Amino acid sequence: MTVPVHDQSPSATDRAPRTMRAARLHQVGDPMVIEEIERPTATGTDVIVEVRACGMVPNLANVLANWETWYPHEPLPPRPAIFGLDPVGVVAEVGEQVIGIKPGDRVYVNPSRSCGACHACTSGRPQSCDYWTFAGYFGFNQKSLEMFERYPHGGFCEFMKAPQASIVKISDNLDFRQATRLGYLGTAYGAVKKLGPLAGKTLIVNGASGTLGVGITMLALALGISRILAVARGIPLLERLKALAPNRIETFSNLSGSTAEWVASRTDGLGADFMIDALGAVASLDDFKDAMLGVRRGGKIVNVGGTAGELGLDVKWLMDESREIVGSAWFTSAESMELVDMIRHGVIDMSILTPKAWPFEQINEAINGVTSGEGGFTSYLVEI
Repeated sequence: MTVPVHDQSPSATDRAPRTMRAARLHQVGDPMVIEEIERPTATGTDVIVEVRACGMVPNLANVLANWETWYPHEPLPPRPAIFGLDPVGVVAEVGEQVIGIKPGDRVYVNPSRSCGACHACTSGRPQSCDYWTFAGYFGFNQKSLEMFERYPHGGFCEFMKAPQASIVKISDNLDFRQATRLGYLGTAYGAVKKLGPLAGKTLIVNGASGTLGVGITMLALALGISRILAVARGIPLLERLKALAPNRIETFSNLSGSTAEWVASRTDGLGADFMIDALGAVASLDDFKDAMLGVRRGGKIVNVGGTAGELGLDVKWLMDESREIVGSAWFTSAESMELVDMIRHGVIDMSILTPKAWPFEQINEAINGVTSGEGGFTSYLVEI
């Protein structure tokens, strides 16, 4: 039997540029610098992607300036570092052992990196791998430094190397600008899936007007939730959120009182079946706890936001009321594929999101300009 191989002729490889532009951070507190560096090449099961655009995390400026002080146990990539969490582009080159991916494929690159061989990885749970790392962002323990060495590229460069397991083909009806939102949508999707069946259920979305909150709302509606109780601060964005499904979404500004009391008033005193917290890194834990107390007996609470700190909680309350609290970090490449398929077939309408793009040369302006949009309805990116 003849086994097909990918065309990686020396002549084609030799014609490829040997250098590329990359935006690199040399020192915390300094701006990124666009430099010419060596272009990566593909071997084994690795893939080289020509990056066309990369999502801009609204929290990136905080990460670059404060992460090593806030969370010293979660390392940033060694400097000079190439950040960039949600790259999309076209496959430029594949290693000799890559299967099912070819040059020219339009793809999203899931930044999740793990060892690929442990029990967690082979069970489809890479987030539980001891080596789990966000390429182009940060790691979760010192073992992440080994992953940064193997895969040093985030998306703020012209070409990046990634393992084939992180490559997700995207449909033709998903343009690159919209595709840079797949990271946040995938994170929302991973959280919503942890709730289980949604039909006939009520969900509190805490922090509903932010980037994660809007995605959670879109996905919960698409997957059949009966009712969403959307909680945030700003009324104009809440009104825009309600317009997505006026008969299924109710909104509340927590500046006007207690979320738990409002939820009780909307559920005959029983509470909601579920709550997902999507608050950001500097949000109040009091707001988290207040919303959590709006969950009914036997309900489930999923934390997918970035709020940090110790939460005073009566664990007997959890036991007596049979409630669950679950952490949800990122999503798998398989979940990315599911999400792309929902977009392909119109289950998810990406047109409600407005891309705000900067050219690559304005990378530093982009990092500092991500608060200039309309909450979670704006997707921020740079185009390479």
